[in-house]
Amino acid sequence: MRRRTVYRLDSRLLMTSGSPLTLNRKYVGLSSSLKTSVSSESDRVGQREVRVRFAPSPTGFLHMGGLRTALYNYIYAKKYGGRFILRVEDTDQNRLVPGAAEAIEDMLEWAGIPPDESPRHGGQSGPYLQSQRLFHYTQAAETLVQAGKAYRCFCSQQRLELLKKEALRSGQTPRYDNRCRHLRTDQVQEKLGQGVPHVIRFQLESGAEPFHDLVFGWNRHEVAQVEGDPVVIKADGFPTYHLANVVDDHLMRVSHVLRGSEWLISTSKHLLLYRALGWEPPVFGHLPLLLNRDGSKLSKRQGDIYIQSFQTAGALPEALLDIITHCGSGFNSNRIGRTIQDLISEFNPSNITTHSALLDLDKLPEFNRIHLKQRIDDPEQRDLLVEDLQGRIQEVFVTQVQDQEVLDAEYIARVLDLRKGHISSVSELVAPEYSYLWVRPSFSDQQVAALSSVPEAEQIAVLIIKLMEDQSGDEELSVDRISLELKTLAKKTRNTKYRDVMKTIRLVLSGLQQGPGVSEMIVSLGPSEVTHRFRRVLKQLDRAPTKS
Repeated sequence: MRRRTVYRLDSRLLMTSGSPLTLNRKYVGLSSSLKTSVSSESDRVGQREVRVRFAPSPTGFLHMGGLRTALYNYIYAKKYGGRFILRVEDTDQNRLVPGAAEAIEDMLEWAGIPPDESPRHGGQSGPYLQSQRLFHYTQAAETLVQAGKAYRCFCSQQRLELLKKEALRSGQTPRYDNRCRHLRTDQVQEKLGQGVPHVIRFQLESGAEPFHDLVFGWNRHEVAQVEGDPVVIKADGFPTYHLANVVDDHLMRVSHVLRGSEWLISTSKHLLLYRALGWEPPVFGHLPLLLNRDGSKLSKRQGDIYIQSFQTAGALPEALLDIITHCGSGFNSNRIGRTIQDLISEFNPSNITTHSALLDLDKLPEFNRIHLKQRIDDPEQRDLLVEDLQGRIQEVFVTQVQDQEVLDAEYIARVLDLRKGHISSVSELVAPEYSYLWVRPSFSDQQVAALSSVPEAEQIAVLIIKLMEDQSGDEELSVDRISLELKTLAKKTRNTKYRDVMKTIRLVLSGLQQGPGVSEMIVSLGPSEVTHRFRRVLKQLDRAPTKS
């Protein structure tokens, strides 16, 4: 992996004490010692196996924002020959949604970005459910307590609520006052002996070191000046995110943490935990937010942002991957129609910008249309589409199908080939406007009367039947050739304009006044079915009342 660009930063600014400070790539003037630190870190990371992770909480199902984070991790792993890990962070037991953990892995596999290690597939660093790793967190917390870097806090919920109310009343940000940090050993033992409920808090230190983020450049946040000591083990024995993610990333040998930019401000806190535990931290890269087109936040309350909703609606997984990268950054091109292999090939981490990505879901049908066309052009993928469409036809039309040949794979493949580039989803082909492909249209008395009103309707029918009979069985019909034949046919009618000839043919074939071109309809249905439909109409015209 090539070395990252180093941004120069004034070392005096880094050492500034006082108000909390967040640093990023806009600053200039980096000391030589820090430049050496960045260079050596780059060399160190280049020698490590790339291991990245996607660590969702199963408090809901996978949505577009989560899919995007997972995708960037997957691409990073595959770009650099690494491993992509799925770790489920299910420590918030009160908010777990039944089935969500399994559904998240289902959706990753459906999207074409399956994890190499996960709760389902296992791996050498398992288990991959945090609720099954409590021993590791307890052990790490006790190590911190024994080293004097964490302590047991016995403050009641009522006291914490009073602290919060008082801070808000005085216009300050609520924070814990670190009271229990100063308890003597005998006081701690007395409360433990009395069975007083407690949590374990990490003792924040001032002097957070700056870190270089892959996306946002140099950053530092003096958490000790704005936050109270954070809880790392809750009263129920489960860890908080801050401890669990540090412990797991270390034990799972995660080399790069790629996560949403909302966690950027917490990274200094995590680095303090790494330092306290004596562990080497991974490289961090925080991805800019994925927002709605109007700049508002994606919300889990928007039902249509869940991946399962897109799957049910007929969206193609590659179209979803394409649109969420198209609106962002990190790639050498921004064209529509990129496959996962294209994304891996064109990925360039140095191209990721700090600007939020605006997701315009109104464009998804266009992405889907292009990727559906690519699938139809691929023989293996086309076979899967044919199988899918066979099931949909049988489900939607059930007993209406008069001729089982419409379920023939060759026929359906021909329909797909003719409609590619015009449809955004296979499901469109079982909508009413395409029912003529699977079910012979029935004509009402009113429609028969309308056909009878066409001066040369019967002649048109006879000409079409003759045209179909003249088609060589060895020569495949083409839309272009049939279009020319129809123009010649229309000239054989004396009193009917070309436009009305086409309307008549369309009505006979589909029972509709609008739809695909008449030539395409004929090629789709084939000579035999076209002949059948016109012969049937001729019989109906013969039985129709004679025009006065």
